[in-house]
Amino acid sequence: MKYIGIDVGGTAIKAGLVDEKGNIIVKDSITTKARESYEILSADIAEFAKKIALKGGCTLDEVESIGIGCPGAIDHENGVVIYANNLNLLNAPLGKTISELTGRPVYLGNDANCAALGEFFALNNDEVQNFIAITLGTGVGGGIIINKHIFTGSNGIAGELGHILIKADGESCTCGRKGCWEAYASATALIRQTERAGAENPDSLVAKLIEENGGKGSGKTAFIAARRGDATGQMVVDNYTRYVAEGLIDVINIFQPDAIVIGGGVSKEGEGLINPVRDYVKKYFYGNFSNIKKTEIRLAQLGNDAGIVGAALLGIK
Repeated sequence: MKYIGIDVGGTAIKAGLVDEKGNIIVKDSITTKARESYEILSADIAEFAKKIALKGGCTLDEVESIGIGCPGAIDHENGVVIYANNLNLLNAPLGKTISELTGRPVYLGNDANCAALGEFFALNNDEVQNFIAITLGTGVGGGIIINKHIFTGSNGIAGELGHILIKADGESCTCGRKGCWEAYASATALIRQTERAGAENPDSLVAKLIEENGGKGSGKTAFIAARRGDATGQMVVDNYTRYVAEGLIDVINIFQPDAIVIGGGVSKEGEGLINPVRDYVKKYFYGNFSNIKKTEIRLAQLGNDAGIVGAALLGIK
């Protein structure tokens, strides 16, 4: 059996033809035109789904269902995007419209939840029932799975973990508050911290790398400098990994999940990110003194494909 998974983002729409085991057969992407109207977005997605099916050697009639992950508040039962700011959608019946255009069942879900579902499926561990996926990107996203089911909350947007407060009156967040985890642990925050450290330490390798990059830091800059023995780079990495760990400790204390995976662009730093985060969490989370089962913290497996696989799984699960 074949399914289509579609991951709708603010700038691009990614889609793939997926089998019942969660394997991507083919995938592609197109530019998002959501801000024009939901009707145009629906037509684009429907046409894109047809092309993905053909690229995978079948027609839409041979596809069991289409799953779509969108940012924002989602009424998954009725297939409605209640609100998605970066897509300019308000009470948009995306699921029904695309189903009418394609003739296939359409399942709609929050994009972070779809990514979490994809990573949960990839984990393939029957002992893991409670699971959380964290994405360190432009913001900090989260998807929550409880007893092997996605937890959406009463309004469809549960999992806004990036807006846990980790420092009162701290850095400003895009949500309007100050001190949110996202303001410290996102890739955007890491770049800001790196550029700030470079400006304060003009003789550092961090400052040199920023200068060589046209005066701009990246999510890699501090990690590269730290690996080369630069004290400023190491300071930024130490502070950043502590910020990531502080939020994870709150998440663990609240949910006590079996496992947490960390994805997003920053996760590409691999052991340089995950090892200090694990060490800090192990030292400070509530319960570290007991023999209770500890939450496993690991890197995400699917990367940018998690949203595609998870969206397709909406129809399988």
